[in-house]
This record gives sequence, structure tokens and C-alpha cells, in this order.
Amino acid sequence: MAELRLEELSARTVIAANALTLKPGQEQFIAPVSYSAAAAVADPNTSWQRVVLDGDEVVGFIMGNFDPNAEHEEFKAILWRINVDADDQGRGIGTFAVRALADEARARGHQRLYVIWESGELGPEQFFLRSGFQPIGETQYGETIGALEL
Repeated sequence: MAELRLEELSARTVIAANALTLKPGQEQFIAPVSYSAAAAVADPNTSWQRVVLDGDEVVGFIMGNFDPNAEHEEFKAILWRINVDADDQGRGIGTFAVRALADEARARGHQRLYVIWESGELGPEQFFLRSGFQPIGETQYGETIGALEL
């Protein structure tokens, strides 16, 4: 594995980011209902989108959102989406991306970074727990709200 690095999502990398694959069964966990509802009113100027590169190859994507005016606390600094290519999962790429997003949240003055996930056998819960997120509540749709203390 070459040294991982982040790069802003761009016209050059968006096609590769969209082509990232998932392991069978993971597709149902891509976007919890809470995210879809919030996305309808999300300001594109507050999003933080990066691809993770291993050398010149796009191996992951992460999107955070920083909105100090968000109605709900968990949407003020949130990990909105993370995807690591199926063939590259388990290599530390997701952890690298989460740490970068946490660093950005900290630099913006946030004390916590949030994430929302749906429970399920092939879902992201264990990854988020290993990344340091702790369950702190549930959404109105029964999804878990997790927080990472910064």
C-alpha cells in the first residue's frame, strides 16, 4: 500500500469515486433515512468531500458536513458518507478518512463529530465503534446516532 492521501472531490476523481464497489449486502446501509431527509435541505457550501487515494488510485470517498446553523446538533459536524472499495476494505483506509474528517472538525472548533447508522449484520456499526464513535441516541427513524469526542 502506497501512502494514503486525501484530495478534494473533483471532475478528475468523481467518476472513480462513483465506481467504488461494495461487498454484497452493504448497499442497503449506504444512506440512512435521516440523511436522505436532511439532504433535502443541506447547503452544498457546507459539505466537505474528499477521495482517498492510494498512489494514483481512488480507493475511498468520505463526505462530511459542517453546518453551524443546523437545526439538530448531530448535523452541525457529521460524517455524512464513507465508502471504501470492496477490494480495499480492511486496510485502514476508512480509519484514515475518518481521522482526516475528525481533524477538520477539530480545526473548525467542533467538540464532537457525529455519524448516523442503521444496524444490521453487514452494516457499518462495528467500523464506527472501532473508529471511536459511541452510541448516544436514536433518530426518529430508529437509527443509531454516534458521537466521536474530539
